[in-house]
Amino acid sequence: MSNDAQQAPHETAEKDTSEWVTGDEPMTGPQRSYLHTLAQEADRDLPDNLTKAAASDLIDELQQQTGRGA
Repeated sequence: MSNDAQQAPHETAEKDTSEWVTGDEPMTGPQRSYLHTLAQEADRDLPDNLTKAAASDLIDELQQQTGRGA
């Protein structure tokens, strides 16, 4: 059985958060929970009412700061 959904060799699965269709929606529960963990480790305060896109960007930033993630 073949997999028709394979990526092109130079295509990335990630889309820039500014291009997300739902990026302006409130962050999800899992995002909030993970951000809380990362913020504690980074000794940072979390802004209230982040969007999905802003939460994703902040997760990337805090992962870099804390050494978590890829």
